[in-house]
Amino acid sequence: MAEQLGEKQWYIVNTYSQHESKTADNLIKRIDTMGMKDLILRVLVAEQEVPVLKDGLPTGKTKKVNLYPGYIFVEMIMTHQSWFIVRNTPGVTGITGSGGGGQMPTPVSREEMEAVLKRMGWVDDSMYDRYAPGDAVRVIHGPLEGTEGKIISIDKATGVCRVETMFFGRVTPVDVDFSEIEKL
Repeated sequence: MAEQLGEKQWYIVNTYSQHESKTADNLIKRIDTMGMKDLILRVLVAEQEVPVLKDGLPTGKTKKVNLYPGYIFVEMIMTHQSWFIVRNTPGVTGITGSGGGGQMPTPVSREEMEAVLKRMGWVDDSMYDRYAPGDAVRVIHGPLEGTEGKIISIDKATGVCRVETMFFGRVTPVDVDFSEIEKL
């Protein structure tokens, strides 16, 4: 009997801290060699470039910092076969949401994963569907981090959102990148 395919969803895979990239590489190689590209779609190590500081001042250099040590994110269609491939990859210590005893793991909610992807600068068209003019949002990174406001407009072509916020007691429209906002 053929296994019924579900929809693609994101899962959190546990690994040893500071071995996230190596584990992700191992998984990507297994996906290629075992012909699983149709079930295991994306593997993400949530890293971000940050400036290197010396005596509290930027040196002009950057380094990659893992935002979630001990975890990688995998977008896949959960089947017994894809689950087997992921959990038996060298470096994988488990999959979050799996209670053991053969119980398949639960996926990460779309809202939670959206925040991770946006921090990485990854935005896809499906994310825009959840936002509309009038929605209350917070800027999650960038120069306006922590600022709250209301969406005035969204330009999907450029990825720019115009947000109405309060500055110095005045209502002020500001343009922010879509990847820098989250819904309140």
